[in-house]
Amino acid sequence: MRDDEFSSMLLAWYDQNARTLPWRIGPAERKAGQIPDPYKVWLSEIMLQQTTVASVRSYFLRFVDLWPDVGALAAADDVDVMGEWAGLGYYARARNLLKCARAIESDHGGRFPETRDALLKLPGIGPYTAAAISAIAYDKRATVVDGNVERVIARLFCIETPLPAAKPELTGYADRLTPQERAGDHAQAMMDLGATICTPRNPACGICPLKKPCLANSQGRAADLPNKSAKPAKPVRYGIAYVAMRADGAFLLEQRPDKGLLGGMQGWPGTGWAEKAANPSPPVAADWRHCHDEVRHTFTHFHLRLSVQVAHLPIAAQPQRGQFIARENLRLTDLPTVMRKVFDAAKPLLQGN
Repeated sequence: MRDDEFSSMLLAWYDQNARTLPWRIGPAERKAGQIPDPYKVWLSEIMLQQTTVASVRSYFLRFVDLWPDVGALAAADDVDVMGEWAGLGYYARARNLLKCARAIESDHGGRFPETRDALLKLPGIGPYTAAAISAIAYDKRATVVDGNVERVIARLFCIETPLPAAKPELTGYADRLTPQERAGDHAQAMMDLGATICTPRNPACGICPLKKPCLANSQGRAADLPNKSAKPAKPVRYGIAYVAMRADGAFLLEQRPDKGLLGGMQGWPGTGWAEKAANPSPPVAADWRHCHDEVRHTFTHFHLRLSVQVAHLPIAAQPQRGQFIARENLRLTDLPTVMRKVFDAAKPLLQGN
């Protein structure tokens, strides 16, 4: 089968089965003349990095309601954007989101570049995101390869090389199949096929539009591919989090450094996170009490275990770091997930005073 026939079969399926997503202009809408908004394409692609559609949907809708275009986002306060991002994880994405929005405003007159190469020069935009924006927003021919596409290609051509070593080979095949016209719809069709039919487990090969030319399907091996190299065990790191409440109900929080995990986010003062138990370093002298429950949280590269200590402080307390936030001004939803876990662990001691 010729490469262009693969794409024709896929696009015919997509025209009838495209997912309805809040950031997407579907095939029928495109044929009616509607044009994708590059801002929404970019925002959704950044949010979807290592995050599911189900998790992203509400965040995306809230962001475009608060900041409906790239100019509005560029003018937003960092703390507001980071707060709205809280819970979505991978917080470097939010910092780069602001940097990118401001670069587009200052260097590109508020308009997203159209080509992959120009997009790659913007903060936080890598090869995948640049290709996705160029193809989906501007219908330029660009090869868009995410995890869903890798899986489809590995099965379609029965690629046995394990990931991640197979990435260049998979990208080469994906490039072969990318058409000159409707490149954006082709990219989204590949993603939809991987998300809804060519799934990691129990692929629905019987209703797949590419089941006949799929080599893995013909060999009964679709569910076994792609092969993946064994991942090393994640290390465990330890730390201490300090939750202090002043007599007037205010809480002591600090902003984490811009670089590193949870960069720029507010959270409870604490120690560093290391592979050996940390030495105590409370932010203020007080009668600190240990919580019974340990907080456990998993990041991409390690597991974290935090012991939590709680103190009630007088009005005159002078902490060495951090600042007090009035209880009515503290939005727990603005805190990263691990910090919300810390607060939940501290509740019994906070309420027991």
